[in-house]
Amino acid sequence: MYRKQLSVAIVCALLAPGVWAQDASSTATTDGAAQESQAKTLDAVTVTARRRTESIQDVPVAISAFGEEALKDLQADTVEGLQGVVPNMNIVQGRGSANSINVFIRGIGQPDALQTFDPGVGMYVDDVYYSRINGAMFSLFDVQQVEVLRGPQGTLYGKNSTGGAIKVTTKNPFEDTGGSVEATVGNFGQREGKFYFGGELNESVAMSLAGSMSESDGYVTDPSTGRKYNGDENNALRGKIAFKVSDTVNATLSLDRNKQYAPLTLGQPTAPLIQTDLAFGPVVLKPAPTGEYDFRTRTSFGPNQGQEMTHTGASLTVDWDMSAQWRFKSISAWRKLKTESFIDIDASEFELGDVLVAIDQNQKSQEFQFQYDNGSNLQAIFGLYYMNEKVPSYQEAYASDFFALAGMPISFLRTIEDDLDTTSKAAFAHMSWEFVPTWTLAAGLRYSKDEKDYTRSTSTYWGPILAALDETVAFDGRQSWDAWTPSISLQKAFSSNVMGYVSANRGFKSGGFNGRANSVLETTQAVFDPEFVWTYEAGLKMRSADGRMQGNVTAFHSEYKDFQARVSEIVNPDSPTPSFSFPVLNAASLKIDGIEFEGSALLGEGTRLSGQLSYMNARYDEFVDPRVQLDPALANLHDHVPFSPDFTARVALQHTFIMDGGAGVTIGGDVAYRDDTWLSVDNRSNLMQNAYATYGLFGVWDSSDYAWQVRAGVRNLGDKVYKTDGQEFSSVANIQTAYYAMPRNYYLSVRYNF
Repeated sequence: MYRKQLSVAIVCALLAPGVWAQDASSTATTDGAAQESQAKTLDAVTVTARRRTESIQDVPVAISAFGEEALKDLQADTVEGLQGVVPNMNIVQGRGSANSINVFIRGIGQPDALQTFDPGVGMYVDDVYYSRINGAMFSLFDVQQVEVLRGPQGTLYGKNSTGGAIKVTTKNPFEDTGGSVEATVGNFGQREGKFYFGGELNESVAMSLAGSMSESDGYVTDPSTGRKYNGDENNALRGKIAFKVSDTVNATLSLDRNKQYAPLTLGQPTAPLIQTDLAFGPVVLKPAPTGEYDFRTRTSFGPNQGQEMTHTGASLTVDWDMSAQWRFKSISAWRKLKTESFIDIDASEFELGDVLVAIDQNQKSQEFQFQYDNGSNLQAIFGLYYMNEKVPSYQEAYASDFFALAGMPISFLRTIEDDLDTTSKAAFAHMSWEFVPTWTLAAGLRYSKDEKDYTRSTSTYWGPILAALDETVAFDGRQSWDAWTPSISLQKAFSSNVMGYVSANRGFKSGGFNGRANSVLETTQAVFDPEFVWTYEAGLKMRSADGRMQGNVTAFHSEYKDFQARVSEIVNPDSPTPSFSFPVLNAASLKIDGIEFEGSALLGEGTRLSGQLSYMNARYDEFVDPRVQLDPALANLHDHVPFSPDFTARVALQHTFIMDGGAGVTIGGDVAYRDDTWLSVDNRSNLMQNAYATYGLFGVWDSSDYAWQVRAGVRNLGDKVYKTDGQEFSSVANIQTAYYAMPRNYYLSVRYNF
């Protein structure tokens, strides 16, 4: 059935070859006639992928861009709503945490969620880098545009952008004037309010204030208590003050704060949970589930043990037009992230993999850019970057049901205090030169250096029977890594509407320290090396002469080296040995090939067809794992690259009816397909999601003056039960926990613009 749906997706994508070109700079229309005229051509999209404003059709990078109204039509409340929309991207809520995001682009991401591991996809808000996946589940309440850059962005965006980058741009109070208020209700107790106010105080000063307040009861129930989980309570606020200091100098001060309280995020154990009885051997505490998941999960945590986050930041951006050719830009930022999250890794009533993870991150960064444009055929950017990040954390692990002696559980507590201090420095340059008409050569180079200091103290406490095994292990390490990351591209404008390019880009992901090293032996092997990737890409960007079709076709080949794989130590289930070992190996080299289609077309008056189709072949050249060498039965443990389905596709269709009097009614729907997806580095069959398709539907009424908007929609219309992420800690009680997407959910929102 799903192959048929995929065939339909392929046909539709080929009928409308082009990039997803929803309005990425949409503003409110003022009357019905304007609404009708908008349906005659696709809107031109501008992006800042190369740190300057350009048409998306002129940039030799694979980019998807979405403006405010496009994001609403995607029914995306957070960046997680981009799942399925961008070719070869996997973006979901991350591993039992309400505030984390798990992102993979073209098979590259962050396989372990712990804060000592770095992301493989760079996340930016108003050009400020967010270094942790914690706190990166961005709410889209005041967003002007989201850009997704696929492939290494090592020259202009630096380390940890080996898979690509996601850029969020919030509203500018000089440009986004007026305001809006919006209220939303939905099932699972969804309640949400949003507002935005922006405008000029005088010719030199403009201000804006935006906020979002949202709650939901949750869609997972503990059958023993009736309590709800996988819900949220989130309050976010952003204020901006923009200054026109002079005719040549502009500055913007931005302040933001996000406060979240959420109950536990629970998954389902997909394999038998095993207790180690030191007298009798292994005991099955909970058998593997049978049948389809019914969103009922038990937990050992109490009602007040949830997940809290406070995320605060400030940034100051200064633009100075130094001359007709030169422009200077400074981006100064400070961010503070504090989380305290209880996570039931085993997702059961037993205390096997229960943890508290509390981090208190402090991040300061400074970037200087010097931009040159001769007004004709040469543009360049030179820059310096500095960031210091301090991430102290405190963790507790509870596993009092993991070990027993003759049926009597042995209490177990492990406490961890660690502190990671990272200093990143970089210098970069990039130039674009149209050396003859219609031919443009671009090249860049970045030098990056990372220095990391890591201290860690682990204390283990056993029950009275094994108290002699109590121990404290300390570790103190310092390491630095540096890298050169070049990029080069050659593009040809075949006409004013067709451009082709070839490019080569290198990406660098920093080395680090294994934040799961607990024994003396593990601390001697705690350092892992950087990852590197070279990606070679060819693309074709097209727009029809009448502006009714627009398109992108991209083919790529990546050589990915020194993959940082966090694995679980294998324990013989017939004679288990106590183990909490989670080594990190620079285990693998990969080759990744793919092709990506994006398309949008206007059909008739007011009908829009859009879609994406992507294919990816990610495979290991080698995966050096000592466990496999010792046990040939594990030969298939690394047959599949995680979060790298062969095919993904999406087709969306919407139509706008202009009513008498100028009001508009839009009806839209979509179908998205995702091929088989493995959810862990160690390929556990329980943590694999078979191919599936999901459906969405929405309707919108806009008043003739666009003052009022009523929107209703349903996501996961077919109520499909499918896995999105996994926790794999097989060396602890055989834990293999899957997390599931929200069941069918619907909403109604009313918005007033002024």
